[in-house]
Amino acid sequence: MASDVVDLRDFYRTILGQVARRMIRTAIGHVWPDLHGMRLLGIGYPTPFLAPLAPDTERTVALMPASLGVLGWSPDGRNLAALADEAELPFADYSIDRVLLVHALETTEQVGPMLKEIWRVLAGGGRLLVVVPNRRGIWARLDHTPFGSGRPYTMSQLSRLLRDERFTPVASGTALFIPPARKRMILRSAAAWERIGKRWFPTFAGVVLVEATKQIYAKPTLARAPRRRLVYAPAPHGL
Repeated sequence: MASDVVDLRDFYRTILGQVARRMIRTAIGHVWPDLHGMRLLGIGYPTPFLAPLAPDTERTVALMPASLGVLGWSPDGRNLAALADEAELPFADYSIDRVLLVHALETTEQVGPMLKEIWRVLAGGGRLLVVVPNRRGIWARLDHTPFGSGRPYTMSQLSRLLRDERFTPVASGTALFIPPARKRMILRSAAAWERIGKRWFPTFAGVVLVEATKQIYAKPTLARAPRRRLVYAPAPHGL
């Protein structure tokens, strides 16, 4: 369904989109309950989920890839959204504390380069939180929502991908157990669907979330060659 940011914006303005946003925001809040004083970067189409996080951060920026386009966004009047190549992030090394990836990993053609760039800009103790459609969930099977676009992942596939790109998964979550229907009776019971789904059917969530830290390895220590000692030998007799 989602071919650009306008489609994504329009979806989140619908009643179904508002419910999906609320459920995913809650799941993000459980993983990141406090971002006080941190530098937060959202990549993809993260703006529906940044507003509750932004007030406590030192700064918050949203980057949208060229394949989606960009729409202005700000919780306080200033534009904090920009267009960028996800494989060439315009930030210095170790300059970001938290990266939120939403509507990005499943659609980008530059998965490896993007994750390498995220690894580069994350601070030593930084965290990455990835939100992607669940391959086993019903939302990924229907194309009238953005979660039916691109490549979905299972929890194990996402964790393996992150490990391959030098990240260590440290936490996970699920959200969006409500069926992607527009009937008001179903939408009003979204909270009940979430409680029941998390307890009894976690495998069939609409989205999975994985939080990861960057792996940092010590530089290998080069073996020192044994130090040579000069030895003075007496010259042969008569020289």
